[in-house]
Amino acid sequence: MTPDSTLAAPTVAVLAAAGIDRALLEELFDHTPDIAFFIKDAAGRYTTVNHSLVERHGLQSKAEMLGRRPADVCVGSFGRIPTEQDATVLRTGHPIVEHLELHWLQPHRPVWCLTTKLPLRDAEGKICGLIGLSKDVRAPISPREIQPEIAAALLHLENHYAEPISPSRLARLARVPPARFGRAVKRIFGLTPVQLIAKTRIAAASLALRDTPRAVAEIAHACGFADHSAFTRAFRTATGVTPTEFRQMHRTAQARGKPDAVRKTARRR
Repeated sequence: MTPDSTLAAPTVAVLAAAGIDRALLEELFDHTPDIAFFIKDAAGRYTTVNHSLVERHGLQSKAEMLGRRPADVCVGSFGRIPTEQDATVLRTGHPIVEHLELHWLQPHRPVWCLTTKLPLRDAEGKICGLIGLSKDVRAPISPREIQPEIAAALLHLENHYAEPISPSRLARLARVPPARFGRAVKRIFGLTPVQLIAKTRIAAASLALRDTPRAVAEIAHACGFADHSAFTRAFRTATGVTPTEFRQMHRTAQARGKPDAVRKTARRR
């Protein structure tokens, strides 16, 4: 099976009409290990993927993904949720832009990603697929380049995420206007202040779920969430599973002596 053999004809025509060279895009994104790139047809099946996405699934070749949906590649909620997400984009035409998500590439290496999915339309305006990517969130500048007051506010967040914290409060700690603080955070992390606060809390909670026997409600409170329900909603939005499912996934992998099980079932796009 070749990549072209599973690429739906309508999707090929749309890309061509828009002046988009699919093969060139695929080749370009094959050189971006920090980005998972994909094109899907009207049924949500992969028609183009890059090497990074294949590796994040623990697979050996692109052929293992082409013609399949996320639900056909990943088990449980990890495949179901992105498949449902795709169906919504394909049905409504509403794009998903820089949605912050936590991916676990290895049991001990969480990676935050910003996922974007855009609908593809044919000459008549009918949706015939989608194109998107998940970009790893990494600081593009050296810590030495960060203004000391901004760094102090970020350190406060790292040490006090359990407390009530808002972007405006962090801006006050940094002694800069909220708009300026927002621009600084975007430059440093590629995130908005709201996304950064959520990222910090979810990352701390995921480690507590993995490494401690503490109750979910206790972890929720310790990580700055108002209650168990708010924590569950935020955690599922970021990871694709509930806190309890996340903990069970790691316990099962450890009991079986297969740490790669977590990586291979981690949420993918």
